[in-house]
Amino acid sequence: MLSNTWIYDAILYIYALSLLFSFSDVATKNRSAKRMGTGLLAFVWLLQSAFIVYRIQEHQYMPVLTMFEALFFYSWVLVAVSLMMNWFLRLDLLVFLVNVAGFAILALNFFSDPSVTPISEQWEARDELVFIHITLAIASYAAFLIAALLSGMYLFMHRKLKGKRWSAVMTRFPSLDKIEGYTYRAVLIGIPLLLSSVALGIAKIALDGDARLLADPKVLSSLFSVAVYAFYLQQRMTAKQPGFMLAFWNLAAFTVVVINFSLFNVYSGFHQWIWM
Repeated sequence: MLSNTWIYDAILYIYALSLLFSFSDVATKNRSAKRMGTGLLAFVWLLQSAFIVYRIQEHQYMPVLTMFEALFFYSWVLVAVSLMMNWFLRLDLLVFLVNVAGFAILALNFFSDPSVTPISEQWEARDELVFIHITLAIASYAAFLIAALLSGMYLFMHRKLKGKRWSAVMTRFPSLDKIEGYTYRAVLIGIPLLLSSVALGIAKIALDGDARLLADPKVLSSLFSVAVYAFYLQQRMTAKQPGFMLAFWNLAAFTVVVINFSLFNVYSGFHQWIWM
């Protein structure tokens, strides 16, 4: 049987090594380091994919139904997205920041015990509706994280430019207009994904016939998250707010998403996550 310990260690060590090479590229524009970092990151993604396939074969369901599995899958999505951005958009600094976030999530997750009771004992875990609901939510969180990182980059560069304090690292940034445009596109991707996930969750409640769950903190906070990002889009499209204000609002919206995911799962009867 495949040992979980060695594959966890391999993923973490190779991921960390990839970050070191990526940082070298960001700091010194070392193309050789970039190629090495990208190759190691691709290998990390393959190991993560192998682990996911192993969990599918072992448990006979898509492994996104416990907190450990969901965070692992989230990290897998971030690695995949960062590889695509690296190949198609050439945003080296953003790719590095996405991978730092992905590594932190993965490392914290691996400090826990993955041998937990699946949600299937409380929910119909093999129900396709539940699976799609969870995966859509995870995909939306990935989009919102990228948007938040872009907003952080925007505020950093805006402050430097306003204070006329140019630095070498700023040469790795796209223009403010490009950063703001990428942020807007990421949010445009994330909102329909989250809204679809919420709609499927409500459909599951309707099928279960338990209307009390409609007032569950998790459901209400998810709807509030959608509303906050919808307000961001409204400000972006009609109110003509300056870019730095939009960046602040986007970071605030992501804070709501983080609270929704981390805090309300604890008090929710809708999601019975089990932290490892």
